[in-house]
Amino acid sequence: MSDTGLYSLDSMDICAVPLPERTSSTKKTRAPKESSKSDRDRNQFQAQLESKSQQAITIAVSSRTLFNMADERAIYESDGLESYVKYQLDHENEPLKKGLAFALMKALEAVNFRLHELYPGSDETFDIVLMTNNHAQVGVRLINSINHYGLSIERFCMTGGTSPINYLKAYNTNLYLSADPMKVANALSEGIAAATICHLDKDAELSEKQLRVAFDGDSFIPQEQDDKKGYMLSSLPHDSRSATQNRIKGFIQLLGKIQRKFFAKNERMECPIRTYLITGREPTKSAGRVLKIISNYGLEINETLYLAGSSKKPVLDIIRPHLFFDSDSLCAQNTSVSHSSNCTEVK
Repeated sequence: MSDTGLYSLDSMDICAVPLPERTSSTKKTRAPKESSKSDRDRNQFQAQLESKSQQAITIAVSSRTLFNMADERAIYESDGLESYVKYQLDHENEPLKKGLAFALMKALEAVNFRLHELYPGSDETFDIVLMTNNHAQVGVRLINSINHYGLSIERFCMTGGTSPINYLKAYNTNLYLSADPMKVANALSEGIAAATICHLDKDAELSEKQLRVAFDGDSFIPQEQDDKKGYMLSSLPHDSRSATQNRIKGFIQLLGKIQRKFFAKNERMECPIRTYLITGREPTKSAGRVLKIISNYGLEINETLYLAGSSKKPVLDIIRPHLFFDSDSLCAQNTSVSHSSNCTEVK
């Protein structure tokens, strides 16, 4: 069983099922009814939901990234689906352990809390959606765990064993986080920015008060001709590489929009979003170019670290970013290395 999704009613949209029309001989003409108060309230509520969805930055997270479900996964793999579901039902009131993305969720909530203080009533915040292919029965334990930890997650997608990827666009997803590289690849193919959660040091403590986003500067500029790599994500064909860059660009632009809201309230130093640029090259070759690229996307970098060929690991140990934009597949290639940072590699 994969890590995302909850329950769905296949592709049937109950609200869209048409009623059979009467024949012309029996059809009656009636005066239009004045809409009831309940109808008006329902329409207003729907409009508010649509408005929030359009203004918010939606991050979809899988259940196995939000919670540590290793024990439950082992039951599924050894004893099968029915034993897995039964175990979840028997333990539905027992909160799941915190997962790799838990600190990220808390940091996003910290950003939202301050935004609501500065801009009461604004919907320009981070909106978290839980995406899981677990069945609805298992979803009860997931929701109970969310309530136990006090997480502000209001939207869910439970697909009952099928992939939730097809629902990402319906939820207006701007970034999808999963522990399953195949689901990340599928999301990317659908034109959605996606990230694989890093399995580095699972005991590392990440900030729950400040969202930390780091960028590998070497990923955003062309290498010299004598270097082994060409452009960002150079192992991909040119068209795929460009498409991936555009998806990343879209998320960076949205992040910059949120950042500027804090700056507009003179909270530059207190901003709960902290950005970092890390590059292994010499500053003379890349400093201005990388900063200009990201600045043109609308995001301001807070700290720049030029390592001139030194390892990036020591600075990552200090920064401990929640998100690390890296083209070298750091997480996939170095899972056996013990890092102090527990980041998410964004593709």
